[in-house]
Amino acid sequence: MNSNTNDQKHAVPQRSVTKRVKGVATSDGAGVSLTRIIGQPMLPRLDPFLMLDFFGSDKPDEYLSGFPSHPHRGFQTVTYMLAGKMRHKDSVGNEGVIEAGGIQWMNAGKGIIHEEMPEQEEGLLQGFQLWVNLPSHEKMSPPNYQDIQPSDVPVVNSHGATVKVLAGEFDGVAGPVKTTAVAPSFFDVHLTPNEDEPSFLSINIKGIQEGFIYVYEGALTVNPESAASENTLSATELGVLSPTSTENSQLTLLAKGECKCIVVFGEPINEPIVQYGPFVMNTQQEIMEAFEAYKNGKLTL
Repeated sequence: MNSNTNDQKHAVPQRSVTKRVKGVATSDGAGVSLTRIIGQPMLPRLDPFLMLDFFGSDKPDEYLSGFPSHPHRGFQTVTYMLAGKMRHKDSVGNEGVIEAGGIQWMNAGKGIIHEEMPEQEEGLLQGFQLWVNLPSHEKMSPPNYQDIQPSDVPVVNSHGATVKVLAGEFDGVAGPVKTTAVAPSFFDVHLTPNEDEPSFLSINIKGIQEGFIYVYEGALTVNPESAASENTLSATELGVLSPTSTENSQLTLLAKGECKCIVVFGEPINEPIVQYGPFVMNTQQEIMEAFEAYKNGKLTL
């Protein structure tokens, strides 16, 4: 969905934060240490988003084991690297390395088996993995894979803010990720104030969109004209955006110190969800069929 800057901050309703969530330390894959923010008891889901993980360590024993071969069906996975390199390989024949600043957007659709393994033996490995649900009519779509290099990600500068447009549109600039069934916006935002004034950013959100902000460095205020304490987010906190019933709304961010965050929003699907591990479908019967197909080597057929 589209978004852009707008200096008339009061022309449309302002989005605020209705809930602040701290991630839970856990591990996944073959023992990779990470923080789970969406997909844990405090925030099981945020339609259309099923999971958000943040991984970041300079200790090789916390990431070298990686994510060996495993299946998916019924949703999309998004891997965005902040530091280090990760190699992807899947059953469809795709293979590539995701570098710092690059993004991989994979549609599992009817079924895919893939692995993601660190392409390094030392140094910092840091990034996000986001799971995006698919509507029922797209859950059995053909799998596909988009490997976006850092040089292909457009950057927009505005009022002391830098916005990397990974998906969606900001200020008339479209991100490189192309999706049809679900079209979330995904921005990596860096706020850098100067000595005289804070850094701020306004994002216009078109359509009925659910979304969140996750601060991974520094602190910021959402909708700074509101006195609500929930609107202040610090590093490692996720803020769930307030719902809206209007076709247009605005998100305003303000930071007095340097801050880095991701801003993600998308149109809710509003369908039943049955999830079991790497399979996300609409009914229990469909989950059983996915397990049977995987067991019989037919998941990707």
